[in-house]
Amino acid sequence: MALHLGETIAALGSAPGGAARGLVRLGGPGLEAVLTQLVEPPFQWPSKPVAIGASLRVQGSLVPAELSLWPTARSYIGQPLAELHLSGSPPVLEAVLAACFEAGARPAERGEFTLRAFLSGRLDLTQAEAVLGVIEAESRAELTTALGQLAGGLGVEVQSARNSLLDLLADLEAGLDFADEHLEFVTHDELSRRLVEEARLVDDLLARAAGRMRSRPIPRVVLAGQPNAGKSTLVNALAGRQVALVSNQAGTTRDYVSVEWIVDGVAIELVDTAGWEASPEETIAGQAQSFRAEQWSQADLILLCTPADDAVPHETWATEAAVPTLGVLTKSDMVPAANASTSQTASTQLRVSATEGTGLSELRRAIVARLATSSADGDALVATTAARCREGLVAARSALGRAIALVGLETDQELLAIEIREALDGLGRLVGAVYTDDLLDRIFSRFCIGK
Repeated sequence: MALHLGETIAALGSAPGGAARGLVRLGGPGLEAVLTQLVEPPFQWPSKPVAIGASLRVQGSLVPAELSLWPTARSYIGQPLAELHLSGSPPVLEAVLAACFEAGARPAERGEFTLRAFLSGRLDLTQAEAVLGVIEAESRAELTTALGQLAGGLGVEVQSARNSLLDLLADLEAGLDFADEHLEFVTHDELSRRLVEEARLVDDLLARAAGRMRSRPIPRVVLAGQPNAGKSTLVNALAGRQVALVSNQAGTTRDYVSVEWIVDGVAIELVDTAGWEASPEETIAGQAQSFRAEQWSQADLILLCTPADDAVPHETWATEAAVPTLGVLTKSDMVPAANASTSQTASTQLRVSATEGTGLSELRRAIVARLATSSADGDALVATTAARCREGLVAARSALGRAIALVGLETDQELLAIEIREALDGLGRLVGAVYTDDLLDRIFSRFCIGK
């Protein structure tokens, strides 16, 4: 988009369609001139933020509104900013917008308000993307992730890493300037230690980015257990309808079955898999085991189902599960709680009976809680940031790896300084210290108009 930062812009800031209230947002250096033509009665331009009642001159009529005004460069966008809160009637909002344009404002481009916030230094690029993450969040976990990033958590980490590298580069280049005098501003061991610390931080960011670059839009919960452990019956009970075949004969499930399940407003994919057993790969049972293993590897949470009358602890057959797990003691109606196993394994499992419906509410709450915990621990980046930042992180990590190798070889420190600058550029792309107009277009064109 063309960057005309000297122009005043206006756009609808609320969702399209009728509502009790609507919002028109205006911003730019010419805001005072625009509002002077719109607001009745005239008011003195304030020196600090205010919220006042006002009437807007629109097509020969007065429209009541509440005006929130940030009159200086200390606003969200780094320029004077105003919001008009008024009736949410679409014709009224359209008329007010038209009046804003007649008074000298122009229609805002997609994401232009947030773009101005970024260009004025009010937000870094990760925070700007978090604004979009808040808008597009489809679950509480995604909203929490986006809000955390908007608060600056990721930007602070990256900027801290950049500052550390800048300090290291300054020490290194100072030594180069005084090379003839044999002055050492950073020791060999200190140089190596600080580079390794930076590499570990970048590795962590790469792992968190990879955790967000998943093709599945919703978390996947996979039911696992031995044959005839009651997995299919439990899937049907949780889903509220029959989606999987149920039989007393062990090994009924061969292919996997999935169903979307909504619980507490969260969309979850439930997957029923074949019971765990050792089978030759060329048999149907062996192919079922391949499907089972694939689903386990793609799970966000595995429900380890063990029948209440089965004395075999689930750890003996679930050692290959490398994802979060939740133990479930199925068919609890068949064995009274007083007669159930008193082992540590049984005591940590949730007792449920799919046929009688007991324990299902507790299981639902436990699943949502575990998924929320996993998301909070692993998804520290919104998806758009993870996708964009991967290239910069890989470049920074590669440069740091080469720098660490050069320290070990004790080669010319000018080459080492070049690699540190490369790492700085890679990290700079994350927060927007290094950017191109094409990059900004690609990011902010995804925003709504008025954001």
